Amino acid sequence: MRKKSKLFFINGAILTSTALIMRFAVLVFNVYISNQIGSEAVGVFSLVMSVYLFFITVATSGLNIAVTVIVSEKFAINKETSAIKAIRTCIFFSLLLGIFAGILILLCSSFITEKCLHNMVSSKPLFYIAIGLPFIAMSSCITSYFTSVRKAYKNAIAQVFEFIIKMFATIILLKYNISNGVEAICISLILADVIAETCSFSLIFILYIIDIKIKKLNTVRSFGQRINIIKIALPVALTSYIRSGLSTLKQLIIPTRLEESGISCANALSKYGMINGMVMPVITFPTVLINSYSMLLIPEFSTYVAQKNYKAINYISNKIFKVTCAFSICISSIFLFFSNELGLTIYNNLETGYYFKVFAPLIFFMYMDNIIDSILKGLNKQFGVMLCNVLDLSITTCFIYFLLPVLGINGFIISIFISELLNFGISLFQMVKYSKLKLNFVDWLLLPLICSFFSYFIINIFRFSFANIIINLIFDISLFVVVYILSFIIFNIFLDNN
Repeated sequence: MRKKSKLFFINGAILTSTALIMRFAVLVFNVYISNQIGSEAVGVFSLVMSVYLFFITVATSGLNIAVTVIVSEKFAINKETSAIKAIRTCIFFSLLLGIFAGILILLCSSFITEKCLHNMVSSKPLFYIAIGLPFIAMSSCITSYFTSVRKAYKNAIAQVFEFIIKMFATIILLKYNISNGVEAICISLILADVIAETCSFSLIFILYIIDIKIKKLNTVRSFGQRINIIKIALPVALTSYIRSGLSTLKQLIIPTRLEESGISCANALSKYGMINGMVMPVITFPTVLINSYSMLLIPEFSTYVAQKNYKAINYISNKIFKVTCAFSICISSIFLFFSNELGLTIYNNLETGYYFKVFAPLIFFMYMDNIIDSILKGLNKQFGVMLCNVLDLSITTCFIYFLLPVLGINGFIISIFISELLNFGISLFQMVKYSKLKLNFVDWLLLPLICSFFSYFIINIFRFSFANIIINLIFDISLFVVVYILSFIIFNIFLDNN
């Protein structure tokens, strides 16, 4: 158990450190682009990306989850040959689905550009998206394989490689196209992504071949586990189509419904772009510190389920919840207490600072829901997770449709709160039901909240005023985090001794 726990944290640390560096660089780049092109253009690109993500869902169709579950289970009971047959089958299926998704987006290109993108861009970005879909689908299966066999560093290598290619491609393409309008920017960003995805797939496929050769499993040539793959992937795929379709629909109708409230199209896209393309990426950025571990929880809990080790499931769930709650409340407090400073520092805009403060309380529920969903997938309850997401999206889409014309941007904010709280509530209910987890509000909520307000009280006593707002913000947040961590550790030691 100790050896496996050590391997789990090592893999998580590798994924987290690489993802943190990459996500930070991407965030900095996106902030730069947002400041250059403005919130309206960000809104248009967000619409294109919502379409992109839907067709990625069609291309992957739950096969990555099937790989994670089957490979984890087969390796846990020493049936490596069956695991390799499963991964071969999934890669082949993902290639076919990627091609199908590419053809589908091209056939629907006229409808998408006219009805979904309001003719803000042509069908050219969709053509480049179609090229990249098969590579994205196959990559998702192979990365799931490496996650399942606890070799996260290989995914990290491919991610870093992909990021480097994407950055260079983006810089070169934008150099010539950034002054040519929104469509040229969209094409540049998507083409750079497709180039990077293709190169990344080539690398990770080579790493996969080397890995199975080292395991002496490269002689496996047949396909297998088709029934198991279909049993896992099909319900995930069907609910994913609905979930992703509803998510895309929700994003696409927001600007239109905002216009119904009486604001102009440009203003609607600007508000949508500010919240969805500028504020939300910053708020969700810290999740990189827990996303890697949450993905590793899927094979970890799948292994425990295969071994029927329910004691380990309960023990680890408690530890994970305690740490994640403390982390989530810390980040939520930072956005609440330093919202104006963050808005000015990142976007030189107080309005974004206002939205940072508005969404700060929601951060806790967003981060916790991320962890709970991963645990449920590991417990083979991915169908329940998908149904929860579908229910959430159905309800919030209705709220958006009816609230936005009446309440405007406030209706959009309310719909986001309803979505996250509903998703969290249903996910937590499922988690408690299937794992028999006992809720501990003192350790999970009360203690971190006390530490948060205590830390803010301390930094107000020792607050320094530097000439540079960035240095001032870094110092205040750093001091807040240090005091928060120290107080959290001290309070926990005190409670354990009593």
